[in-house]
Amino acid sequence: MTKNNTIAVLPVLFGFFIMGFCDLVGISVTYAREQFQWGETQAGLLPSMVFLWFLVLSIPTAMLMDKIGRKKTVLAGMLFTFAGMLLPFVLFNESTCYLAFAFLGIGNTVLQVSLNPLLTNVVNGERLTSSLNTGQLIKALSSFLGPILAGYCSVTFGRWELVFPLYAAITCLSSLWLILTPIQQEKSETISSSFGQILGLLGDRTILFLFLGILCIVGLDVGMNIVTPKLLLERIPGTGIEAAGYGSSWYFAARTIGTACGAFLLIRIPEKIFFRINMVIAILAVTALLFAGSRFLILGLVCVVAFTCSSVFAIFYSMALKARPEKANEISGLMITGVSGGAFFPFLMGIAADATGNQTGSVGVVLLTAFYLFYCAFGSVCKK
Repeated sequence: MTKNNTIAVLPVLFGFFIMGFCDLVGISVTYAREQFQWGETQAGLLPSMVFLWFLVLSIPTAMLMDKIGRKKTVLAGMLFTFAGMLLPFVLFNESTCYLAFAFLGIGNTVLQVSLNPLLTNVVNGERLTSSLNTGQLIKALSSFLGPILAGYCSVTFGRWELVFPLYAAITCLSSLWLILTPIQQEKSETISSSFGQILGLLGDRTILFLFLGILCIVGLDVGMNIVTPKLLLERIPGTGIEAAGYGSSWYFAARTIGTACGAFLLIRIPEKIFFRINMVIAILAVTALLFAGSRFLILGLVCVVAFTCSSVFAIFYSMALKARPEKANEISGLMITGVSGGAFFPFLMGIAADATGNQTGSVGVVLLTAFYLFYCAFGSVCKK
């Protein structure tokens, strides 16, 4: 089988669609807060149930991947995702809501650690950045559809949580497709790294800055996903919860378009220049969002942030793999640990919102992540 075999590439890329299910947590915070009468801090714990596992399980998953292979590890991630999406269909209350997203977080952690390296089994190395960006494009499409499907279930059936069994069915189909597709197994030529050796990669200054960059870009991404509906509800009188939820779809639509444009432009423009231009615009847009008071301006700024930040994850991840290609599995586990930023920053946003009494505090936390990305764009990471 050739590495560019389309038959093998397609089910791997479709796995990124399953990976996008974790972004459903953004609109779920809005629905669950309303349904269970949660406060901001309590609602902020829901994303933590998803993204905390990236801190706990990413490196162990990389070690497991060395033992059982990338394809089997991807399938294990899909199994946890399937279980998490099926649970709310059986019983849905506050406890099972948290538990469902915990299972989703475990499955998503395993998927993100193993699916990116599995892609290197079916595409050539020189096409890695473009392929990773294509995967992120598919993930963004999944994220875009999430709020729309949840809103449809809410309006049509009066139960937004009916989106979960639909996701369970899609996960099952994706798993079967991957099982039935032969993929050339990677050959390990080195002894598997220990937990300490993987963490030791942070001793490389470039890897450390890229790791912190992923922590911040995921924090910004999840933070914008969560705060957009809240801004619309708070600042635009008369906005309903479903209408506010579609604000997240605007964000993901812009991110999808930005990822597609990024896949095209990164072939023609040096990634460092592309990164710098986008970060300047992103900083200005997030700052303006602190003061935006109209629906048009809020959604416009949200789309600008989504567009300019859409390719940053792929850039950081690709730079890390290129820095240490002989440690692809270990780098993947380490970098995906940074996705735990999706647990920490929303929790900080909830605390900031409670402290300020409005969502300006939440946007302020998002601005902090944007400043670090700006620093990376013009700092030593992009000068090498």
